[in-house]
Amino acid sequence: MALTDQIAISKTISPAQHAVLDYGVAATFFTLGLRYRRRNAAASALAFINGAMVLGMSLFTAYPGGVWRKISFKTHGTLDVVQGALAGFGPILFGFADEPEARAFYAQAASEAGVIATTDWNSAAV
Repeated sequence: MALTDQIAISKTISPAQHAVLDYGVAATFFTLGLRYRRRNAAASALAFINGAMVLGMSLFTAYPGGVWRKISFKTHGTLDVVQGALAGFGPILFGFADEPEARAFYAQAASEAGVIATTDWNSAAV
């Protein structure tokens, strides 16, 4: 089996599945924002920013679950990279990299990388 065939096989997340994951991730970030609001203002702010990014992208993406469908699924993938980078580097940028709250962001960034790698960005999204 050629390497390109192996790569194609590993792209198992459909646009509909990706949408479900996105809305779950947004809810997770909003929950973290509420959880951290009294003990770590920077972590709370970063969680709300990430949650808003994911929710906003989801609402505007041309995929199942998208409401206004202004951005393509491929563009959504590019924006996912930006959001994942913010989740991963955000604790450093917001000054809480060595605090326990940072672990949730590092884990989410790693998860996002896995989702990006296994999403079929070339499938018909709608």
